[in-house]
Amino acid sequence: MSVQATSRAPQASVTVRVFTMRFSATRLGARLARRLAVHRLHQWGYGSELSDSAAVVVAELAANAVTHGRVPGRDFELRLATLSYADTGADAARPATLRIEVADTRTEKLPPSPEKLASPPPDCETGRGLPLVAALAARWEVVDRAPVGKVVRAELDL
Repeated sequence: MSVQATSRAPQASVTVRVFTMRFSATRLGARLARRLAVHRLHQWGYGSELSDSAAVVVAELAANAVTHGRVPGRDFELRLATLSYADTGADAARPATLRIEVADTRTEKLPPSPEKLASPPPDCETGRGLPLVAALAARWEVVDRAPVGKVVRAELDL
């Protein structure tokens, strides 16, 4: 299962930097994931504009993993990766994309595809997370996770 908001021509990508960590599937774990993501981006030298957008994306995806993807006794995983694409021009070593992935172990509760994502009614107190992700990310999708679960992946162009 793979759903994309937008498509990109196939390109050879090179992973430049990676941060991966598992967190408890609790509200505290989701908050820690957001804080560590921002800290890591600052360590990598990215400014507040990117880290602010990434913080919102991580917060929403982690909150969804804790709320909708939680399986008792199982953690969720956050992965940040900066990617450089072979056809970006003379400076191919410069990262072109920040990929944010949040994985959980629940497969029966899937978020709506980007094409079917609808804004919640104005009086609704929930349902605004994925529209925020869609607004901030250049692309996002849901993919299968081996051996079990799903990964919600969002990419922010650098």
